Amino acid sequence: MPNNMIDFLSNYVYLSLIAGFAAFFLSSSIYLYPVIINVSKLKGLMDDPDHRKMHVSKTPNLGGLGIFLAFSLSIIVFGILTDLVPTDLAKLLAIMGSSIILVFLGIKDDLTGMAPKKKLIGQLIAVLNVVVLTDIRILHFGGIFGLNELPYIASVLFSIFVFMLVINAFNLVDGIDGLAGSLSILGSITFGILFSIKGNYLMSLVATIFVGSVLGFLKYNLSRDKKIFMGDCGSLLTGFLLAYQGIYFLNLNMEIGTTNSFTNSPVILLAIFSYPLFDLLRVFAIRIREGRSPFSADSNHIHHQLLRIGLSHKKSTFTLVIANSLVIAFAFLTMQLNVHVHLVAAVLFGAFIYLLPFLKVFGVKNDALSNASNTGSGLMNGSASHEVTSLKDLAASDQNKTFKSNLNGMSTKSNGQYNGKEFIKDRTKTFNTLKGKLRNRKNKALDKDSVL
Repeated sequence: MPNNMIDFLSNYVYLSLIAGFAAFFLSSSIYLYPVIINVSKLKGLMDDPDHRKMHVSKTPNLGGLGIFLAFSLSIIVFGILTDLVPTDLAKLLAIMGSSIILVFLGIKDDLTGMAPKKKLIGQLIAVLNVVVLTDIRILHFGGIFGLNELPYIASVLFSIFVFMLVINAFNLVDGIDGLAGSLSILGSITFGILFSIKGNYLMSLVATIFVGSVLGFLKYNLSRDKKIFMGDCGSLLTGFLLAYQGIYFLNLNMEIGTTNSFTNSPVILLAIFSYPLFDLLRVFAIRIREGRSPFSADSNHIHHQLLRIGLSHKKSTFTLVIANSLVIAFAFLTMQLNVHVHLVAAVLFGAFIYLLPFLKVFGVKNDALSNASNTGSGLMNGSASHEVTSLKDLAASDQNKTFKSNLNGMSTKSNGQYNGKEFIKDRTKTFNTLKGKLRNRKNKALDKDSVL
């Protein structure tokens, strides 16, 4: 251990660990997410359930704001303690600037909605901020397809494509509790270890702070009583920060004269992002094959299949994180292979792992849930989710029938005098009855999830 505090803070390994714990403490404190949750409820800033969503009650969806606040405050404090050189300071400022843009875009989309074109333009501005201004771009292909160093224009364009791809991949996998957050933690822990081995403690600091910030969010995202969703503001931010770390790792690993280099680093990077990218490409292919827009919503994601075979949200998330971890481990264990053989082997292994839930041996425990992939209906937690969804549809049907019946009854009143008070009373009674049934079904579903 260091002899004094100055030596202690000058050791970037210790400083990174302290920064991660500090970010977690800040993110999980009673002054962050509880405040965001309460303000969201008071102001009605909630995510409303509908036929294609997996929750049955209004839920705050500004969890990404908490991640951003914990991350940015920790970066500012510990960035000062590291006595950054101007180039590193510029990189951190660029990260902060792009993060602010993406969080703003996500909040607007979460609260009022945003046209996909405008959303992509905002993402492009955030990406250009780091690619052009701080030169964080893919410089080298590592011999894949016979390509090595890229020309500047090709490097910029391909780097923008990779950033946008990873950002939107994480945006799309944010479909069940804890999944996007857990995958981002897995990726950042991996990058943090790699940066520490390479001796780049600035980026290991960024990685550990991000891990701590997301861990604090998961405490509430997986909560039963104080649940909050990451929202677009969180998924866009996590995708961006992970893409940034990935591209930075590629460049750092391929610098001439560096020690502890990893062979076939592009394949390792693909393994780290394997689940979000594989799931994105798979659902896009299905939608295009069916003649639909690639960005149309459905229930064809891999996590939907895990729910259909009877797993809860938490078990589905755990299963996918383990699967992604296995692909990463496979990529490291086989990195001495020829780069093209390594790439093919990693892709085939990942495809095998991620498509296992679709084997007939597992079976679908609820046939009605399997139909959701075609109808776009929401899923919640195994069979209980279907019961809630079916009840919601039944409630809507019953309310519609009651409404028509009352209208027909009132239309027979003499002299055209409608009994409005009696109609409102009857409608209120029906609504309260159905509301009570929905609440009981929801509590049963939550109890089932907590037991699992």
